Amino acid sequence: MENIEENSKRKKRGEKFMKIGLIDADLLNNASRHPNLAILKMSGYYKSLGHDVMLLEDYDTTDNYDLVCISKVFSSTNVPEFIFNKSNIKLGGTGFYWDNAPDLPYEIEHHMPDYHIYDNYINSKIKSGAKRSYYQDYLDYSIGFSSRGCFRKCSFCVNKKYDKAQKHSPISEFLDTTRKGIYLWDDNFLACSHWEEILDNLEATKKPFQFRQGLDVRLLTDKKAQRLSKTKYHGDFIFAFDNIKDRDLIEDKLSLWRKYTDKSTKLYVLCAFESQDENDINNIFERINILAKYKCLPYIMRYEKYKDSDLEGVYTQIARWCNQPNFFKKKSFREFCEVNQEYVKTKKCASMIALEYFENKYPEIAKKWFDIKFWE
Repeated sequence: MENIEENSKRKKRGEKFMKIGLIDADLLNNASRHPNLAILKMSGYYKSLGHDVMLLEDYDTTDNYDLVCISKVFSSTNVPEFIFNKSNIKLGGTGFYWDNAPDLPYEIEHHMPDYHIYDNYINSKIKSGAKRSYYQDYLDYSIGFSSRGCFRKCSFCVNKKYDKAQKHSPISEFLDTTRKGIYLWDDNFLACSHWEEILDNLEATKKPFQFRQGLDVRLLTDKKAQRLSKTKYHGDFIFAFDNIKDRDLIEDKLSLWRKYTDKSTKLYVLCAFESQDENDINNIFERINILAKYKCLPYIMRYEKYKDSDLEGVYTQIARWCNQPNFFKKKSFREFCEVNQEYVKTKKCASMIALEYFENKYPEIAKKWFDIKFWE
């Protein structure tokens, strides 16, 4: 009914009614588990103006639309070449532009997301046998940025556009009160001077929330640690341990964190960025060892260069081991590989091939780490 009334007003003003197609390129290429926030906002905005908006599930019908907006987050996502030469197609997102992606227009950036634009796609997948839990980010959570920006400008990170963290959107701007929780995509929330005010607003919703990109553990203070630990947080608290050079600072901050809480805490462990060799593998295990000391879970984040290394298989198996807490908490890396071998009776499994390759080539590093049950 709202669209009919808006279309009537549009005709009186002599404005054109448009058919608009939206394409989440990451979804089509990688079956992403997370909705594209730009897609949600564009859908909400254009629908509010009375336009006919559809989420497209392929690139075949783009000529049938007055405007097609394609967004992608990841540079590794493949898209067809013809989209770059179509006058009715607009491109956006870090996947196309890295850290120079143009901002959405203000009126779109600050519009309530349309949390139902993915409904038809998801319903068809569930009817085909997919589990609803796979799509919980689409179905159960309000999503937005309470702050934007980060001062660190890490060489591996796409968030270099802003010089500092600052308030971006009030929580009410993207809050759907019918949804059970809130996900935040802030770049570096703890660097924002308004962090406490934002926490007040989050807690006022009485909904669990989580900062999905992680929090900068290096910026923890006594006040921040105490306040965060008492919030209604969803799932693991997530921080990052990107560089072994930060060892002393990370240990100080984790000790501070554990002063206030024993809640489940995970740290992203970046690897294969500065090098893709035995020293990098050793650094991974050093960081794992430190995290286990504070009962924190490692989550291995492999920079794409790992695929060019002769240790690609080792990186893959370490990630499989660490990123499944039930394995990491109970088994050493060697035991994890041996369990995988038990399922493959007739030949060496990928886990054992990787382990033996590294152990034969770098026995001292393997001897140091491969048999430790870190959680014990």
